[in-house]
Amino acid sequence: MNAKLMTALAAAALLTACADDQSQTVSAGAGGAAPGQIRPGSQEDLVANVGDRVFFDFDRSNIRPDQRPVLERQAAWLQRYPEVQVTIEGHADERGTREYNLALGQRRANAARDVLVAQGVSGARIQTISYGKDRPAALGSNEEAWAQNRRAVTVVR
Repeated sequence: MNAKLMTALAAAALLTACADDQSQTVSAGAGGAAPGQIRPGSQEDLVANVGDRVFFDFDRSNIRPDQRPVLERQAAWLQRYPEVQVTIEGHADERGTREYNLALGQRRANAARDVLVAQGVSGARIQTISYGKDRPAALGSNEEAWAQNRRAVTVVR
C-alpha cells in the first residue's frame, strides 16, 4: 500500500512541477512580454497600432490618397522610436514579366520611402527591396488577390 501511495504522490509532484514550468514559459511570452502585450517599437506594434502596408492601383507606383494616412502614421511611429530601422518591401501582382514586376515593386517601395522621408524620417533608417511578383500575399488569379499583392510593406529590421 505504501508503494502505491508513494507512486501517486510522486506522480502528483511531477505533474505540479510540469505545470509550474509551463505557466512560467507562457507568462514570459515571446521576447519577455506578458501574454497579450506587444513590445513597443516592434513589428507587432507597427502592424497592430499603425499598419504596415499600403496598396497600389494596377500598374501604378504613386501613393493613393487613401493610403497616405498609413504612411503618415508610420512616420509618426518611426519618430517615436528613433532606434528602429525598417525595410520597405515592394510587391506586384502576378501579371507582367518578372523583370517588369521587380522594377514596379522597386518604384512602389521608393514611393513609400519618399513619403516617410518627406514626413521627417531619416532616409538612412530606411532600406528598400523589391520582390516583384515572387512573394504574393494572396494566391489567386483574380482582382481580389491581385489587389492584395500590389503593395509596399514596412518591416522592422
